[in-house]
Amino acid sequence: MTSFTDRIDALLAASVAAGEIPGVIATVGTADEVLYEGAAGVRAAGGDTAMTTDTVVWIASMTKAVTGTAAMQLVEQGKLSLDDPIAPVLPQLADVQVLDGFAPDGTPQLRPPKRPVTLRHLLTHTSGFSYNMWSEPCLRYEQHSNNPGVLSCTRAALDMPLMFDPGERWEYGIGIDFAGLAVEAVSGQTLADYLRDHLFVPLGMVDTGFGPRADQADRLAAVHARTPDGVVPIEFGLPPEPEFHMGGGGLYGTVGDYLRFCRMLLGNGTLDGTKVLEPATVALMSGNAIGAVDMARMVSVIPDYTHDVELFPGMAKKWGLTFMINTEDTEKGRKAGSLSWAGLANSYYWIDSASGLAGVLATQLFPFADPTVLALLDRFEAAVYQG
Repeated sequence: MTSFTDRIDALLAASVAAGEIPGVIATVGTADEVLYEGAAGVRAAGGDTAMTTDTVVWIASMTKAVTGTAAMQLVEQGKLSLDDPIAPVLPQLADVQVLDGFAPDGTPQLRPPKRPVTLRHLLTHTSGFSYNMWSEPCLRYEQHSNNPGVLSCTRAALDMPLMFDPGERWEYGIGIDFAGLAVEAVSGQTLADYLRDHLFVPLGMVDTGFGPRADQADRLAAVHARTPDGVVPIEFGLPPEPEFHMGGGGLYGTVGDYLRFCRMLLGNGTLDGTKVLEPATVALMSGNAIGAVDMARMVSVIPDYTHDVELFPGMAKKWGLTFMINTEDTEKGRKAGSLSWAGLANSYYWIDSASGLAGVLATQLFPFADPTVLALLDRFEAAVYQG
């Protein structure tokens, strides 16, 4: 009989052998143990260095849940509030405006918001902040103002208006970068130092941080692009000396490290006897935090970076603090109420407390929501639950 490990090894290897992706890493576990960890392919297309389980990857927006966890630690301590205006903590948001269209000459039209931005808004993508990749007005404003864009990790990149009034809809955006600044403001530490001291060291996430570090260079996977000529490595990297640590997408790490973070959440805030969150906080983070609002379809306006995104089409999706929540059981086995999200270079995770399982799968490939990688994720998830 083929073992659980052999089945997953085989499906990863088959995807590489078919030329779908150059390399992939995957892992799955429970609150108490790692059930599977494996890799297939190479770190860079055309190279011969194997993709291994200790390969370092850019986890991009999988950073968001980590930054959200840091913010919730400070909510526990009374240093941050979910529902008070955040402007006293982040004065730059005191006068933030809403983009209300463009004049005939292209000049942005701005007005005050109907209500103040809160930490809840920032953590749930209901603040009004957007990303240029999925918002034509946001991209147009950036182009008009010569805004450098958030991947520049410059302070100027955050000098953006809201695309709508806080709380009125869901639109994926830079809100969690501001949440990271709020962590810095009330903790007195840089986000990098805070995450290291309060999450990465306690959880044994030895390879995760803003970086990558110099000592990780020989384990770093290349980022690739899917082009008409096939999958090719590209020059990509975040600035080595950022003006701010990008709480919404700046972390590098290993898939095994990220599973430790997921296992902590399966363990209601505790991993291997070390508690970093109260169980009540994990429960709060895991519930619907956007009320009657639903997660919206993400329509690409920069196709080199991302496809349109609609995971589980036809299903209403909610958002927690700071995860997508599927409201129905999935075909592959994930239970309703599971937490999940992803990173721009096609990395994905889910946390299914009802089944006691968490999984992580990572490639390093643009555009995001690659259909081939999503199909592999489906096969991986199905194999996990069948096992």
